[in-house]
Amino acid sequence: MDDTISSGFPALRLRRLRQSPALRDLVRETHLRADQLVLPLFARPGRRVRIPVKAMPGVWQLSPDEVVRAAAQAQEAGVPAVLLFGIPERKDTRASGAYARRGIVQQTVRQLKREVPGLLVITDVCLCEYMSHGHCGVVRRDRHGARVLNDPTLPLLAQTALSHAEAGADLVAPSDMMDGRVRAIRQRLDTAGFAETPILAYAAKFASAFYGPFREAAESAPRFGDRRSYQMDPANGLEALREVALDIQEGADIVMVKPALAYLDIIHRVKTQFGYPTAAYAVSGEYAMIKAAAAQGWIDERAITLESLLAMRRAGADVLITYAAVEVARWLKTG
Repeated sequence: MDDTISSGFPALRLRRLRQSPALRDLVRETHLRADQLVLPLFARPGRRVRIPVKAMPGVWQLSPDEVVRAAAQAQEAGVPAVLLFGIPERKDTRASGAYARRGIVQQTVRQLKREVPGLLVITDVCLCEYMSHGHCGVVRRDRHGARVLNDPTLPLLAQTALSHAEAGADLVAPSDMMDGRVRAIRQRLDTAGFAETPILAYAAKFASAFYGPFREAAESAPRFGDRRSYQMDPANGLEALREVALDIQEGADIVMVKPALAYLDIIHRVKTQFGYPTAAYAVSGEYAMIKAAAAQGWIDERAITLESLLAMRRAGADVLITYAAVEVARWLKTG
């Protein structure tokens, strides 16, 4: 080894600080903590309902009482927040279940706030689970085919977010990728007296193949076509920055990149350019692949999961949304 490196400084023996666990801990640059985690949960009507999601071992569709039980267990493990999705009894072309006062999410939020005090409840604001066609907005059919309409969708999203806030949600998280949805939601919340309710915007949400298992969990697969006309092209990075900038201008308090692991470059660019609180969503496909490989004995599930989340943190993520949140929190406790 040369006496000096190219900068002219004396050569460094970098391995000196890797000699023991205590030294490595002392100089560690990036830290993974349980209070950075958010657990997604899927609520459906009923009591004592636990329907396993086949493609996502350890994930279930849960009735509100079971959501409360799962959330309490997560809180006890050290997970501070849940992200709630709803699966209604009936669907229609106006997504009426999304903003019904006694809708599945609204009922579950009230129960969570009553029975799990101190838990942060984030609600997913989208229409796909409630639409009979499975798309994230109002659809119009004409001689050119079926199109998802942007502006007619905005009032429905705003009404959904308001109904979640009225039920007690701590944050609302629009995931639809319609243009102008953050502004519409912010204005509706402010006018109705919920100016202090933050918005966690799915700001850079890509049309990803990694979402496959989620469609089973949320029963939200489109009946026709796909979502590429409103979710982002995976090839585009600069466009992601424009999406984030727009959501911040419109009032987003936290911005999200989804998926996470295949988009670490986007997470880094978003955090570097805007400095806003940034969430990364380790989506269903990421979770399912780790679970499947671990079940075959091909990988160490704990090591791979922790390393993946650490990579998201290193890229710049402040908030980590993961189906493995409870397991991760327990692993972090045990060291």
